[in-house]
Amino acid sequence: MSKEIGLFPLGIVVFPGEQTPLHIFEPRYRELVGEAIEQEAPFGILLTDDEGLREVGTTVRVTEVVERFEDGRFVVVVEGRERFRLVRFTEGRSFRTGEVETLADGGPEASDEERQAALELFEELRDAVGAEVESPEVDDPELSYAIARRVEMDARVKQNLLESVSEPERLELLSAHLRSAAAQLELVQEHSALARRNGNLRGASSEE
Repeated sequence: MSKEIGLFPLGIVVFPGEQTPLHIFEPRYRELVGEAIEQEAPFGILLTDDEGLREVGTTVRVTEVVERFEDGRFVVVVEGRERFRLVRFTEGRSFRTGEVETLADGGPEASDEERQAALELFEELRDAVGAEVESPEVDDPELSYAIARRVEMDARVKQNLLESVSEPERLELLSAHLRSAAAQLELVQEHSALARRNGNLRGASSEE
């Protein structure tokens, strides 16, 4: 079943359950978000980048109005709710609107082994960088998003996770990203150690 909602194209991806601050300054989007606040209604965030506007996004609701400015701008915090797929654009408002349908998972659930492996990779990376972040529960039905909300990643990687309709696939994508991030961290640490020993990364001795 489809429904019409306001759409906010942005250069970010918001996961279900993720809280994100937004600085609203364009008049048309001040109207969109202002209505969402007054009516306690959701609107949709869609990633837009050099590849264009994506068709899969997340509905969000405003959870906090942080600040209002005299010139009409304001800062809010939104929380991701449901994933959706854009069916078609609609007309009639100053901001973009569209008919959307909920995007649900299909296929098998993730195994205990897949869950545990992804969680261990997250915890290893967290401990390596010294971040004080609590681990999600391993039995969270959307463990992939619970982990992803705690990790910095490129918007395109986040979009791939958002578009996947399989929890095992998301955990696999996320695990690959975590392994890559850990490898990059090790490389940076190795280079830092070389620099401390040798003065530069080429191994030449530094001048006294």
